[in-house]
Amino acid sequence: MLLFFLTILLAGMILSQLIEEKSNTIIEVIAAAVPIDALFVGKLFAMLAASVAGIVVWLSAGALLINFVLEGGVRTLPPPAVGWPAFLTLGVVYFAMNYLLLGAVFLTIGAQATTVREVQTMSMPVTFAQVIIFGFASTVIGHPNSTQALAAALFPLSSPLAMLARAAEEPALWPHLLALLWQALWVALILR
Repeated sequence: MLLFFLTILLAGMILSQLIEEKSNTIIEVIAAAVPIDALFVGKLFAMLAASVAGIVVWLSAGALLINFVLEGGVRTLPPPAVGWPAFLTLGVVYFAMNYLLLGAVFLTIGAQATTVREVQTMSMPVTFAQVIIFGFASTVIGHPNSTQALAAALFPLSSPLAMLARAAEEPALWPHLLALLWQALWVALILR
């Protein structure tokens, strides 16, 4: 759930920043010096870098808190199937892919809209769809090899969420490599 909420929040922030720049005509000044595609991709990856740094800080703070509160610390938490180091790494990577997928969609909306009202109108269906996609990805929990789970892993917008749930239950790492390549392809397609 944390992955889902962080992604929605941060992708929405990049959209609001873009609209603010468009309404203040700042983007026209920047676009005169930098190709607009590079500007959009730069915004997307800059926010991703800041977000990943924040996530690492908060995960570290959470682990320290658990160590202080629980006797035995984080070692008392049940380990995911792939192990803690791989799971935490996959968590950050899947967050990045989920953010890039949704952020690219929101940047596309921001590029088309000229006013805040248009952005709200165009982004609302995407936000509602993301809630439905979260529910779809949740079907993986407890049934990682079911037909629904495989469909959730293949659908690009639910794939990061579904695959992270799969990492908690299935020890194989090769499906994650395939999923990350699949998600990267869709990020490139959406950005294109």
